[in-house]
Order: sequence, then structure tokens, then C-alpha cells
Amino acid sequence: MKRNFLLAKAAFVAVALACLSCAKGTAAGVDRPRLVVGIAVDQMRWDYLYRYYGLYGEGGFKRLMAEGYNCENTMINYVPTVTAVGHTSIFTGSVPAIHGIAGNDFMKDGRMVYCCTDTTVRSVGSDTDAGLMSPRNLLATTIGDELKIATDFKAKVVGVSLKDRASILPAGHSADGAYWIDYATGTFITSTYYMDKLPQWVVNFNKQYGGKTEKEIAYSTYGNLITEEMAKAAIEGEALGQDSVTDMLTVSFSVTDKVGHEYATHGPEIREIFLDLDKRLADLFGYLDQKVGKGQYLVFLTADHGAANNALMLREHGIPAGGFVPTKVAKQLDDYLKGKFGVQRSLVVAISDYKVFIDRKAVSELSLQLDDVKKTAIDWLKRDPQYAYVVDLEHAMDATLPAVVRERLVNGYHRLRSGDIQLVLNPAHYEVGSEEIGRGTTHGVWNPYDSHIPFILMGWHVKPGTTNAKVTINDIAATVCALIHVQMPNGCIGNAVEF
Repeated sequence: MKRNFLLAKAAFVAVALACLSCAKGTAAGVDRPRLVVGIAVDQMRWDYLYRYYGLYGEGGFKRLMAEGYNCENTMINYVPTVTAVGHTSIFTGSVPAIHGIAGNDFMKDGRMVYCCTDTTVRSVGSDTDAGLMSPRNLLATTIGDELKIATDFKAKVVGVSLKDRASILPAGHSADGAYWIDYATGTFITSTYYMDKLPQWVVNFNKQYGGKTEKEIAYSTYGNLITEEMAKAAIEGEALGQDSVTDMLTVSFSVTDKVGHEYATHGPEIREIFLDLDKRLADLFGYLDQKVGKGQYLVFLTADHGAANNALMLREHGIPAGGFVPTKVAKQLDDYLKGKFGVQRSLVVAISDYKVFIDRKAVSELSLQLDDVKKTAIDWLKRDPQYAYVVDLEHAMDATLPAVVRERLVNGYHRLRSGDIQLVLNPAHYEVGSEEIGRGTTHGVWNPYDSHIPFILMGWHVKPGTTNAKVTINDIAATVCALIHVQMPNGCIGNAVEF
């Protein structure tokens, strides 16, 4: 009896293994590229494709536009249009209301937190706190997570950027590694969320390129260079795209954002950075042709947000523009609310990303009604004519404002993490750090200058073409997942672009 049982068990195991082998063979036979490379250019306005077109070489942006499929009318459909939210939305196909990354900083458990901060992990490759980061605040999956699931977690996924949030959030929860710069050492680091020690290829890279200061890296062409070189080192070190299982690399170029904030959207500084980036892209595409094989990889390029033209420049040419100081307005509003309700305790936490954050704990402990506090704050804010609309975010669907603006407010509102009141400024008005508007710029609003971004696919199974059809940032992940035959991320609200 026991012998018969053992024979039957052995037969069952053999059949099960055969079925598993068959299933793996079927999965391996799915038509996919060897490597997916997702490139985000921080603070790249869509019109930068054309402003410097005559100065670009043939192998970078021009190659993308000639050989790729160019979605000219790609828009961000939420606010705030900032780095953490943009990178997350690109790779999740979702919006803050669903994926939970409501800003670079947002409210969590009653206090303001940085999007990637995680005090349960430690820095790897550094003795500083720059590595206390992880994707744990992200509530949805990414393209990379879904690729992992589709390949029984055999695919490798790696994120690279100078910025921690631009490396961590695109790569997702199940990434094999995400690497970013610790400016205290000028080297790439990671966290124990991913590993206990740096791979040897990262150690070797840091020996060759590390040691420069933040200014030398973040505001110069050198930052573009080491981002590209780190991307190539990751492909070499992790053997990405070198076997039958599709891998993914996410790369974000951050220098463009730093220079943009400092010098705005026109002038020699931003031109120099984009012309240099064009060279870096050409070199990277040439490397991928040789290492992975032309036509064997899928690359897409987009941006996390755009940027406003400098208000001073616009005024010089008769175009209305201006700015407000969030810290100043927050204090004035707080003083007004304290006087109005007869309390000494502050009721305004901050104004961030054009949102007013009310201290709900203070409101409760002072036995005030939140709706009363919000209404009083809104009435006071409406006195300033530069705010076109002042909206209670909990009731944004009922607000009287243009439908396109309403949609973006609703998509950007996470009830547990976002602020309470949205400030919708007049066009070309933005947050500034002091009373004097400087030569730089910023971003964060719904307007086309912040929300119109490039989106171009090139390579594997992509035929050259252009569309002016409406595309959203959420459609990027849906399109990539459709091309490589994996399920779209679990919070994705986008639709695949039809070629």
C-alpha cells in the first residue's frame, strides 16, 4: 500500500513539474523585448523638443522623433505637478488620489512627511541619513512590479537617478535596486530596503566618479554624464537585457530641474544642459544598440512636469505674471484664524504645493468645527485677486470652476494625505521664496506650461509616427504594458495609445 502511494505521489510530482515547465516555457515564449528603458527628464517642457531642435545632434532627441512614435499632446491630469508625483504617475499609470504620493511632501498620520522617508531602513554605501528611503509610502504597483509578477519575479528591475524619489518611486516595490546620490560623499547609495551592501559594480563606479560636490554634480553637465554612466553601469553590472527574460531600467535626469529652478526656461544655462543631455541620450542609445541590440529594446522618454516661464521676463513683454510667498500667506492666514476663533494655537500647518494644510488635531482639541475653519480661511483667501479660485478639496466636485481644472484637483486629492484647501492662481502666477521674484522658476499647477510633457516611444515593435490625439500621463504605463504583454499596474487609470 505504501509503495503504491509513493509511486502515485512520484507520478503526481512528475506531472506537476512537467506542467510547471510547460507554463514557464509558455511565459518565456511571450513576445517581449529584452530590455525596457524608461527615461524621465525632470522639468522638461514639451516645447523643449522644438526650441533647440536646430541645435540637437542626430542621435538623441532627433533620433527619438524620427524613429519613434511621438505623442505630441500628452498632458498631466492632476495637481500638484511636482517631481515625486510625476515620476510615480508615469510608472504607475495612476494619480495621487489612488497611488498616494500626493506631493514631494504630504500629510501622513497628522504630520508632514517626505515622500520616500523610511526610518525603519538604513543607508547602504553611506554613513549619513541620505539612505533612509524606500517606496513604502507608494500604494500602487509600477510597470516594473507588474513585469516582475509576469515573469515569476525573474525579471530584474533597477532605478537610477541623482534624486532619491526619482529613482525609488519609478522602480517600484519589488525592484532589485534603486540608486541615488548622497551629496555628502558625491557617490551613489541605496538603502537596506533593497540590500545590505552595495554591489561591487556600484563600488567600482563610485571609485571612478565619486567625490564631487553637490554644485559640481547637480547644476552642471557632469550630473548628466554620471547619470548616463550609472545607467550603463547598471546594465553591465546586473546583466540587464542579456537573457530571455525581459528586464527594466528606469533612469531620471535631474540636472535639468536644478538648472531650471535656478535660471528658468530661457537663457544659455538651460540651453547648455539640454544640448548636453541630447549628447548623453545619443550615447546611451548607441550603447543600447551594441549591448542589447537595435530593435531588441523598448525605450520611452517623458517628463515628470514642465515649468513656468519667468514672471519678470513675461512682464517685460506685457504678459500678466506674478507670484506669492507661501510662508508669508500661511502666517497671515494663521494669525487671522487665531483672531477669528479666539485661540492662541496655530491652525495652519503650511501652504505647500498650492494647498493649505489645516492642523486637524488642533481643530479637534480646541473643539472647533473643521468646516467652519475651512470656510473662514477660504473667505479670507478669496480677498486676494491673484487666486482665481479657492476650493475646499473635500468638496471639489461641487466647486464652480472649469471642468478641466476640477478634474485635476480631484485626481490630485488623497483624503488622508493632501491638504484641505486648493489655491488656483491666475495663469503665470507661482510660488516664490521672497517678496522679490528672482530669475528662476518653479512648477506645480494645472496650466499647460507645467502639465504639457513629451512622450515618445522608440525601438522594439514601435513604428515611426506622430499623434496629436489627447494622451494623459496615465496612458504611458498602460501603453508600455500593452506593448510588452504584462498587466497594467494595479492603480492604473490610463489607456494604451493606439498606433
